[in-house]
Amino acid sequence: MIAQLKTPNLNLTHSLPYTVAGLVQVFTGPHRCFFTTVMAQALRIAGQGTAVLAVQFLKGGINQGHQHPMRLGQNLDWVRCDLPRCIDNADLDELELGAIAQLWQYVQEVVREGRYALVILDELSLAVNLGLIPEAEVLALIDSKPHHLDLIFTGPSMPQGILDVADQITEIRRTQGH
Repeated sequence: MIAQLKTPNLNLTHSLPYTVAGLVQVFTGPHRCFFTTVMAQALRIAGQGTAVLAVQFLKGGINQGHQHPMRLGQNLDWVRCDLPRCIDNADLDELELGAIAQLWQYVQEVVREGRYALVILDELSLAVNLGLIPEAEVLALIDSKPHHLDLIFTGPSMPQGILDVADQITEIRRTQGH
């Protein structure tokens, strides 16, 4: 079932007197608990008529891959890696390594093409820290992204190089007693 949200056509004839630069946002902390918060933001933005892509590199098990994105409403595409399982360590076989490399290649292409206004890379820090995606390539992607595009990276233990270039860092932590 596909949910369809109708975006009103406002036919605005004026434009902003300035361009809005896209941001690099990071959601990090000691636990893997970011996706719900970030997806709520993605749904809100997509509901306003903005094209959004959410990518989960380490989640699998649904035979999806970038060739078969789930469409949530008219403006939100959600892609999981074409993996038979969810990944939590660097012990991957050749097919799994290939699936992650293929998804990373796809992400780089759509970011550079400017197909979306917001791209979310869930658990990117884990993919980098497990050696599945080179940090240098992530930094190059940030440097080459279109001016208007927002990027959101999530995951625990975000590499310092990515934190250094982020416009906004949100550290999610549990309060005492929880």
